[in-house]
Amino acid sequence: MKIVVITGAASGLGWALAQCFFARGDHIVLVDCNAALLAERETQLAAPVRVKTAVLDLTDAAALVAFADGLREDFPRIDVLVNNAGITHRSPVIHTQPSVLHRVMQVDYSAVVNLTLALYPAIEAAKGHVINIGSMAGWMPVPGRAAYCAAKSALHQFFETFRAEVRGRGVKVLMVYPSFLDTPIEKNALGADGKPARHARSTIGQVRSADWMAARVVQALEQGKERLFPDKFSAFAALLYRLCPRIFHRQIARRFAGEMP
Repeated sequence: MKIVVITGAASGLGWALAQCFFARGDHIVLVDCNAALLAERETQLAAPVRVKTAVLDLTDAAALVAFADGLREDFPRIDVLVNNAGITHRSPVIHTQPSVLHRVMQVDYSAVVNLTLALYPAIEAAKGHVINIGSMAGWMPVPGRAAYCAAKSALHQFFETFRAEVRGRGVKVLMVYPSFLDTPIEKNALGADGKPARHARSTIGQVRSADWMAARVVQALEQGKERLFPDKFSAFAALLYRLCPRIFHRQIARRFAGEMP
């Protein structure tokens, strides 16, 4: 039985992934900051022997270390760590409070790095996998999401380097680059003042379901892939940005005009 740790596991893509791994017969550790919803998910799975939950604010450094220390005692070998938890914002950067930009970077980048390093001894002991849910926003600019783009870009660069450094130790890294998904991350997006964003989001390409995305992540893991670009349209948009940035900027400015003041 493999040990799988999933952050942001109570809703959206995290919950969809939890169900996929549970269906494989894995022992899953569900991590989330929403205690009530986490308890509900544990009840839904109805298999206490194969499910462990932890209520955790990943940006609380002391709590993160305590959680990781306890988890390594329970599970000296961790086969899969899924860094899924994340937040976003929908606000032009010049109108956004610095605290909002900092919060997004904390959750989407710093907490991911900190948790991975804290659990690394157990991951290496299992010759395990680290799965990071990045974004196509880490490859191309998306108006109104400067901090999110920056965090996902940093995540990409850090873990591409991390993979190169730990490959010889038997640790694998799968970077996942979704486009727009129908999950609570956008429904709970922050506005410029840190309160919930009040305007609807703009999108590029097709909005996919969490279940659709989760199935492809697990398949990519089982196939030993290092990178997953599930949405071909967004992958093309990222390529267009690199080859013809002026055309890309002109097109995306039209698509996201409603989000700009």
